[in-house]
Amino acid sequence: MRVILAEDSVLLRDGLVRLLQAAGLQVVDACPDAETFLTRVREHRPDLVVVDVRMPPTFTSEGIEAALKVRAELPETAVLVLSQYVEERYATELLAGRAKGVGYLLKDRVADTQDFIDALHTVAGGGTALDPEVVSQLMSRARNQDPLERLTPREHDVLRLMAQGRSNNAISKELFIGEGAVEKNVSSIFAKLDLAPTNVDHRRVLAVLQWLEHGEDE
Repeated sequence: MRVILAEDSVLLRDGLVRLLQAAGLQVVDACPDAETFLTRVREHRPDLVVVDVRMPPTFTSEGIEAALKVRAELPETAVLVLSQYVEERYATELLAGRAKGVGYLLKDRVADTQDFIDALHTVAGGGTALDPEVVSQLMSRARNQDPLERLTPREHDVLRLMAQGRSNNAISKELFIGEGAVEKNVSSIFAKLDLAPTNVDHRRVLAVLQWLEHGEDE
């Protein structure tokens, strides 16, 4: 298995290289920053990448953003995030749509090196390896999240006018966009608010109710 690492701590990076090599994995490269990491991944197309979340230069989200780029550009490459932090928004994006060949482990909670190696093989084989604490925080975020936060500013405008009883034609005139564009925004609103088509409920009404429920009827 060919692996590329992204870890800014020299000691941890060298330790991971030795651990993976001892387990029979081929470490193609071990990178100190996200930019170098992405360059090496695009060049070598490894089977698996192991990425820290917070990396130079700002030590905020460079690592996990790089992991998201790998998922998007090289879907055949498995991704394991190894960090001290649970970046909830980015973790959700990492898992969204294709929760296969992906892992998110917390450094301080890896108690056994063999378990870690097993997790690498699981992820590389198309499986999922998630620390229970990561799962717990993501579930908590999902329970507490305002569904309207998923909407774009344009979708907010469309939904606001829907709440005022405007038709698609009236909305298109108010926002100076085509009626077809309004229809696309309305469909996107239904999807983001998890309003699937049914023979009983009127999705337009349900969307407006969610808007009113969250105090957005301005």
